[in-house]
Amino acid sequence: MSQKVAVVTGGNKGIGFEIVKGLCQKFDGVVYLTARDVDRGSRAVEELKKEGLDPKFHQLDICDQQSLNTFKKHLEDNYGGLDILVNNAAIAFKMASTEPFSVQAEQTIHVNYTSLLETCHILFPLLKPHARVVNVSSSAGHLSRIPGESLKQKLANPSLTEEELTTLMNDFVQAAKNGNHSEQGWPNSAYSVSKVGVSALSFLQQRAFDKDTREDLVVNAVHPGYVKTDMSSQKGNLTPEEGADAPLFCALLAPYVQSPRGEYVWWNRKVVDWQNDINV
Repeated sequence: MSQKVAVVTGGNKGIGFEIVKGLCQKFDGVVYLTARDVDRGSRAVEELKKEGLDPKFHQLDICDQQSLNTFKKHLEDNYGGLDILVNNAAIAFKMASTEPFSVQAEQTIHVNYTSLLETCHILFPLLKPHARVVNVSSSAGHLSRIPGESLKQKLANPSLTEEELTTLMNDFVQAAKNGNHSEQGWPNSAYSVSKVGVSALSFLQQRAFDKDTREDLVVNAVHPGYVKTDMSSQKGNLTPEEGADAPLFCALLAPYVQSPRGEYVWWNRKVVDWQNDINV
C-alpha cells in the first residue's frame, strides 16, 4: 500500500503553519510544508522538527507553472498520488496600501483565485481515492459580500461553469481598471472578490467530481475565522492554532465520511448556507 501524502500551500507561517503542525500530529502519512521562499519554508520545517514533528519541505510557488509541475513530478515519482490538498496560499493588501485599486484587484485575483485554480488543474490528477481538498476561504468569501444582485445570482447559479466563474473574476479585474467596478455591483475589496471566487470554485469542483463518478473525493471551502496573523495585521480574535481547526477538520474527514462536502464551512465547524447565511 502506497504511503499517504498531505500538502499545504503557503505553509511557512500563520494558519498554514498550524495546519501543517496539526497534520503532522494527526495524519497517518507524509506531510509537506510548501512555501515560495526556500529559506522561510526550511526554517518553518526546522521549527516543527524541534517539537518532535517530521514534516517535509518542498519549494512551491503557486504562481509559477514550472514550480507546480516540478512539485507534481516529485509527488508522482515518490508517492504516486496525493491524499490531502490544502490550498492556503494567498495575499491581502492592507487597508493603508497605496497601490491603485486596479493593481490590487489584478494581483489579488491572480494569486488567490487564478493561481489556486492552476494548482488544482495540475495536482488534481494525482488525487487518490477518498482524497480531501480544502480551499481556505474567509468570511470575506461569503456571497453576501457581493452587493450586486445580478452578480449574486450568477455566482450562486448551480449551473455556473468554471469558465464562467473565471470570466466573472476577470470581469472584476477589468472593471477595477476601468474604475466602474462599484457600478457593476462589485465590492471595494479585491480580497472579498477573490475569496468569493474560491468559495464558488469549491462548489463547482465538488459537482465536477460527482459528475465524473468520483463521489469519494470531497472538496470544501473553509472560513478559518478572524485570526491573528500577518495578513490580518494581528487583529484577529483567534490564534493561528484555532484558525487551523476547521481546515484540519475538513482535511481529516474519514474515508467514508462525506459530510460536509462541497460546502462553505465556518470556523467553528458549522456548515453555513452560502446564499442565505443560515447554519444548517
